[in-house]
Amino acid sequence: MRIRKNTVRAEFIRRPNRFQAYVILDGEEMMVHVPNTGRCREILIPGSTVILREESNPLRKTKYDLIAGYKGDKLINIDSQIPNRVVEEALRLRNIDCLKRYELIEREKTYGNSRFDFRLQDMKDEVYYLEVKGVTLEANGAAKFPDAPTERGRKHLLELSEIAKSGGKGGVLFLMQMNDIKVFSPHDDMDPKFGEALRYAKACGVDVMSYQCEVGEDYITLSKEVEVLL
Repeated sequence: MRIRKNTVRAEFIRRPNRFQAYVILDGEEMMVHVPNTGRCREILIPGSTVILREESNPLRKTKYDLIAGYKGDKLINIDSQIPNRVVEEALRLRNIDCLKRYELIEREKTYGNSRFDFRLQDMKDEVYYLEVKGVTLEANGAAKFPDAPTERGRKHLLELSEIAKSGGKGGVLFLMQMNDIKVFSPHDDMDPKFGEALRYAKACGVDVMSYQCEVGEDYITLSKEVEVLL
């Protein structure tokens, strides 16, 4: 998926709150929007190189969104709006093997008390609910989720478990917003309840998938499946 808007490099300075950061661009310090409520502490380090996407809305307080950052030589996309768009592209291109048969793809559909990212349906009217989680935390080729406690994420897993227990189909896809990942696992040290819910969901019949991406400063595309260790 190409990022159609203009992207530029900047130097990261600080992040005073979840939604704002300060960077130096062309010698000028400015405030930018951060489209990610996670911590991203291992990426947003003072002096590191980050990628900004230029926005055109004249009503915005900030001209740029901070969408990615370099962790050494590795570029990690941190835009929380990107994973669903990347997965939708992959679904339409039939690039996710176990979901190829689903031809009807709908976004943001409700089941029970949860709204899932996708509702899929095949030619036999079999319905599949899919939740997508973007992953930005990694160390030595091992990626983990979440990087901050997420009660909402746990709730989604429990709802998917109920779907599976009632005979329905559903899954969660963890999208590594980076490449060169060897393995994915839940971040039990950060949120043990999420890890517990993920293992429970798997035991109930929920599909647990993990894919990495090819990432550039102006593109991000789903690539290879990654081993999941629960």
